[in-house]
Amino acid sequence: MDLTPKQAQKLFEGDGGAYYIWSSSDVPALVEAKVGAGKLVLQPHGFALPHYADSSKLGYVLQGDDGLVGMVFPNTSEEAVIKLKKGDVIPIPLGSVSWWFNNGGSNSEELVVVFLGETTRAYIPGQFTYFLLAGTQSLLGGFSTEFVSKAYNITKGEADKITKSQTGVLIIKLGEDEKTKMPKPSENSTHKLVHRITSATTLTEKEFPFLKQAGLSASLIKLEANAISSPIYTADATVQVVYVAGGSGQIQIVGLDGKLALDTQVKAGDLFVVPSFFMVAKLAGKNGLECFSVITSSQPVLEDLAGKTSALGALSPEMLQIALNITPELQGLLSSRIRKI
Repeated sequence: MDLTPKQAQKLFEGDGGAYYIWSSSDVPALVEAKVGAGKLVLQPHGFALPHYADSSKLGYVLQGDDGLVGMVFPNTSEEAVIKLKKGDVIPIPLGSVSWWFNNGGSNSEELVVVFLGETTRAYIPGQFTYFLLAGTQSLLGGFSTEFVSKAYNITKGEADKITKSQTGVLIIKLGEDEKTKMPKPSENSTHKLVHRITSATTLTEKEFPFLKQAGLSASLIKLEANAISSPIYTADATVQVVYVAGGSGQIQIVGLDGKLALDTQVKAGDLFVVPSFFMVAKLAGKNGLECFSVITSSQPVLEDLAGKTSALGALSPEMLQIALNITPELQGLLSSRIRKI
């Protein structure tokens, strides 16, 4: 499996912003691991038209403090309007209808959101496919005028206006008059559906119950200059898809037969996959390293080879000496260091 980190490719760009993808052809590990990734960049007043997708995913806000998201979940008839800021994590369950808007003023910064998720039921393995409800590529516009008019009990002229008035594709830019019509966010919905992470943490459904709806969990690692994260692995066959959110560093992944599957430098914007049961360690560069990961379970089983819960540290001293073929003195040093990390 080729685990080489890759940067995103631009899929669409307009006045309102752009959308980037990691294509399954460019990153074959996404296909084999059944995960996907994309990145949305909205300019001030940029608006991503209502849509749903064939995959569950988590959005992580990399930049921007005045984002708005509207969501309608399957089997519901209410729109939840949510406010987004940098550091927010928002689950998007399979089939949920959503729209995204940068509510900042003309001189404010871009709203940037990276999406990581699973693609087990996706049309294109390793990629998210979106189905639009408005614009020139909308599903509604694909029906004949006669069907639309009869479905909503309106005239054919009215049906034409409904399906053809919006000439934008995927992302548009709203004027000041249109911006003032945007719905206001609900504090209750924002509190329930969004979780902010600003420090290193692993976020599961225990800490954030709404993650259960997406079947995913998240992890944020922030390393200071030249610091290292001890080797970790998933013990439940889940997969990690990792986005480098800031800084740079070195990544090593070890897999089958104890062979080094990846040993490379990474920088902000890179994406890589850690397959099931493979072990990964990260070493920060001189400017530190920040990585956001999504794991394909809302209750992942993560094991660490260092720290108080280390599987290696749990082995008896005699077993460590025999298994590693080391002296009692070296074993004592190793065990003490494992527990201190």
